[in-house]
Amino acid sequence: MTIEEVIKSTVKLDNAKKVILNIMYTQNVIQDHFNELIKPYDLSGEQYNVLRILRGQKGNPANMCVIQERMLAKTSNTTRLVDKLLLKDFVTRNVCPNNRRKIEVLITQKGLDVLRELDPKIDEHERTFAENISTEELELLNQLLEKYRTQQN
Repeated sequence: MTIEEVIKSTVKLDNAKKVILNIMYTQNVIQDHFNELIKPYDLSGEQYNVLRILRGQKGNPANMCVIQERMLAKTSNTTRLVDKLLLKDFVTRNVCPNNRRKIEVLITQKGLDVLRELDPKIDEHERTFAENISTEELELLNQLLEKYRTQQN
C-alpha cells in the first residue's frame, strides 16, 4: 500500500514529502508492534532501551551521561526512566565512590532476566518486519537511511 493510500491523499506528493511520511508512518507501525511485545512487562520503549544499554555494560555500572548519549531518543529524561526501573527492581543506583556527584546505574539480575525473556520475542519482531526484504535490500535500506539522516548534521 502506498503512503498516499494510507493517508488517503488526493493530491500528488513530491518524493521528499513521501519519504518523510513513509518513515514516520513506518516508525509508528514498528513502534506499535514493539509496544505490544513489551506491554506485559510493564516497560516503555525508553525503559527497555536503558536496560539494553546497561546489559551492554557487561556488569560494569554506567553513569547518567553514558546512558543518555546511547539512548535512541536523545530527549528522554534519563533520571525519570532510571527511577521507574528502580521501582521495578530492574536496576540499582549508587553514588560513585570516587566522585560523589556521579551516579552509577547497574542492571539487576531481575532486569537481565526480563531482557533474556524478551530477546527471542524482539528477534522475531525484527525478522517479521524484514521478511519481505532481501539481505542486499536490507543493507541498501540501512545505507540510505544513514545517508538520509546524516544530511542534517
